[in-house]
Amino acid sequence: MLAAVERERDRVRRPGRDRGRVRGRDRGQTAVEYIGFLPFLILIGIVVIQLGMAAYAIQQAGTASRTAARIASHNNAGDPVAAGRAAVSDWIRDGTQISMAGGSYDAAKATARVEIPKIIPWIDFAPIERSATMPRD
Repeated sequence: MLAAVERERDRVRRPGRDRGRVRGRDRGQTAVEYIGFLPFLILIGIVVIQLGMAAYAIQQAGTASRTAARIASHNNAGDPVAAGRAAVSDWIRDGTQISMAGGSYDAAKATARVEIPKIIPWIDFAPIERSATMPRD
């Protein structure tokens, strides 16, 4: 029994001898923690991209409504709905609707409704609407 205690004491005194074994047990811990955290990083990335797409759709709706109202404010300048749709990016154009209000003789009003492109198919977002009013020439 005394010999066993002395061997244990010698093992404790020589830490270099036991280092490899302790490190070997922790070897894959970082990889496992990273793999466990990876779904959260992917989810955060998807949410950030989706918010960016929503902000871009809002900007495009504003551009479309201003363009349509500007064309409608000029006499015989062309089709305001076609001009508003042409002002929108190709990948948002399919989900864009532009309507012209009855308006008065001194102002032209256009409303653009843009569908927000989505990354996750089972989540639906409300379409974005932006209106613009321009004085007539």
